[in-house]
Amino acid sequence: MKNYFKTIGYLTLVLLVFSCKNNTKSENNTTTVTQTSNISAKDILGNPEYLAMSYGGYRYVDHDIEPTLEELKEDMKILAAMGVKMLRTYKVHLPQATNLLQAISELKKEDPSFEMYVMLGAWIDCKNAWTDQKPDHNEESERNAVEIATTVTLAKKYPDIVKVIAVGNEAMVKWAASYYVQPWVILKWVNHLQDLKKSGELPEDLWITSSDNFASWGGGDAEYHVTELNELIAAVDFLSVHTYPMHDTHYNPDFWGVRETEKDKSDLEKIDAAMLRAKAYAQAQYNSVRTYMKSLGIDKPIHIGETGWATTSNGHYGPNGSKATDEYKEALYYKHLRDWTNAEGISCFYFEGFDEQWKDAANPLGSENHFGLINLKSQAKFAIWSLVDEGVFDGLTRDGKPITKTYNGDKSALIKEVLAPPYHQ
Repeated sequence: MKNYFKTIGYLTLVLLVFSCKNNTKSENNTTTVTQTSNISAKDILGNPEYLAMSYGGYRYVDHDIEPTLEELKEDMKILAAMGVKMLRTYKVHLPQATNLLQAISELKKEDPSFEMYVMLGAWIDCKNAWTDQKPDHNEESERNAVEIATTVTLAKKYPDIVKVIAVGNEAMVKWAASYYVQPWVILKWVNHLQDLKKSGELPEDLWITSSDNFASWGGGDAEYHVTELNELIAAVDFLSVHTYPMHDTHYNPDFWGVRETEKDKSDLEKIDAAMLRAKAYAQAQYNSVRTYMKSLGIDKPIHIGETGWATTSNGHYGPNGSKATDEYKEALYYKHLRDWTNAEGISCFYFEGFDEQWKDAANPLGSENHFGLINLKSQAKFAIWSLVDEGVFDGLTRDGKPITKTYNGDKSALIKEVLAPPYHQ
């Protein structure tokens, strides 16, 4: 993940699914697709048989150590056992994206019934991003063209797997000060990809989007309401929206703390109430995007491209901060989010399947390292203990270890570490 300052709510202890939603549910929501060779994004996004997940397979503190082909296959089998059939990646200039597509392709050859599809992310930067020079947010990086070209090559090579291309990841939100671009940059490349579809170079049913913070899609401050954004909303096939209520337990904590009417409740009751408010907070951000889109006279699917809840933090969200991070709260958020999005026909790319420790390499207890549903010891966190009980991981391993439960499955030991939110003044 990244450092987000705004974003969404909880899901089910058993991985249910997502669907696509505008105002009404897609007619595909109850359709089970049987001819996998002809499946398109329209079939997948909105189909409750196709659970979505954000994916990064990096296991080490050193991000230069790429996951091997066998490690990627290992992860694909675990995610498939959880019911996941649609993944989101972030950067095609790193080997993981290419190797992931190869791993899925090989798994499909080994087992024709194996299904996994990908929303392939093309990373987009402004000029001078990640250099010692001042970022120029009004110009784009020369590398963007290479990133898009690589994405096109992969989509053409694996049309049976790549069903969506996302141009940029939180590339327009202004707090991404190291690299954000103006909406015209995203619009330029979205239009380019749409033109390739029209010419027949890319499949006509390949969907094109951008994956960005809710504010970037018009759901926040009016500074984002520019002509190029409106044109972008009209150009994409759907809107991929990010929402992270967990981050706003620190940055905008009004929704989070214990209310006066809750002071006499038990700690778990206080937490349950706060997590319901977190879900409502995510819903409000989603709906703010929908309201803005509708104000433009546009009506198309809006999906959740990313949301999640960390289980550990020694900073803003931990015991000395908003007290938001632990496995109990992650499980509640996961359940609430899946319940809501499934009921409303919204696809949800939950962040994320596995912990990754490179994200805050200098701080092992940093929250960015702990958004996974499975940790780096191959232990399922509380949100998916039920899947271990059901035996869905039987015979599967990660790094040679079977998937077991955190806390040795002792819920009382887990609960001892759970803290109620601060009192809301």
